Amino acid sequence: MFKKILVPVDGSKLSIEALDKAVELQQLTHAELILLYVYKHHSLFEASLSMVRPEDVQIPDQSLREYAREIVTQAKDHAKAMGSEQVRGFVKSGRPSSTITKFAQKQEIDLIVMGSRGTTGDVDGMFLGSVSQRVASRAKCPVLVV
Repeated sequence: MFKKILVPVDGSKLSIEALDKAVELQQLTHAELILLYVYKHHSLFEASLSMVRPEDVQIPDQSLREYAREIVTQAKDHAKAMGSEQVRGFVKSGRPSSTITKFAQKQEIDLIVMGSRGTTGDVDGMFLGSVSQRVASRAKCPVLVV
């Protein structure tokens, strides 16, 4: 049925609920579980807009990447505690919806399981369409929105 299940994680409650569902499906299908955290790359201009003005403006990508790795590690530990035996984690930068769909296609993912809302909040979802809505409309594989 499913050989590879992708779970985009961001540390939100709904992404953990989606992970729980994905682990349940993994145990039924013996699929490989793949976790993905996508962080937004910040340009030097965006970094310079901070209220804090250090002497040497640095792009916060390194901090975001480290935070993303922590979230993926926590999610992997959570999946293993639930009984997952095959779980891998990845961190990518870019626009979440397009990065998720491109990653899924490149990795030949059979199913994407994700939360209906993440850390971006409800206002973005009302005006722009949530990440899960964009992924569901662009993905080449089925998407289960939790």
